[in-house]
Amino acid sequence: MKINQNVRHFASRKALELPVVSDIVKQKLVDLHTRIFLEKADEAHREERRERLDAFFDATMDTYLAALQEGAPEAEAREITHIQANFDFYNHGWTEMMEFPSDELDQHYDRYAEFFERHGIAIEDPLGEFMPADGIPDSPSTPEKLEEPEHPYAEDGFADDVYVQGPDGEVRVGGQEEPDEVDLTDAPGVSDEDAEA
Repeated sequence: MKINQNVRHFASRKALELPVVSDIVKQKLVDLHTRIFLEKADEAHREERRERLDAFFDATMDTYLAALQEGAPEAEAREITHIQANFDFYNHGWTEMMEFPSDELDQHYDRYAEFFERHGIAIEDPLGEFMPADGIPDSPSTPEKLEEPEHPYAEDGFADDVYVQGPDGEVRVGGQEEPDEVDLTDAPGVSDEDAEA
């Protein structure tokens, strides 16, 4: 999969590992991801998906931290959570929201199969053990879209590794090294600017 990576991602990682500030940053990241993916959804279905996406992305923050704790680089840990989301989009027939074509689902699963199996994650069970005890809200599916799936936002051909587009626009395999100095105010929700938004 091709993802972006910049200083905000490294700042968010640091912030999510700290007490107090982690809750603020987590909520900002959930809001951000929900907004981005709802913009990709068919307008008629956006609001009915919001509650599920909020809960789903909240749960994937725990996946992200677990992957980091198990030694995954930032880009791979984040990609794992995006793959989980794409599994869920596929299961619901929300193909217009997918970041890679549905015929690459197995390839993306296989790359992280060890992590996914360890945590009970499967294409048909995208959260695995990260599913909250009380579950997450459901939303109406559009299974008819699976018959001839359209993926207007998907980029194919990136299933063999994590491809990271940096701030310079260059795409690298594997992502950047984490900077020695990370400013937490670059994380969503931490700066005064974010507090006012």
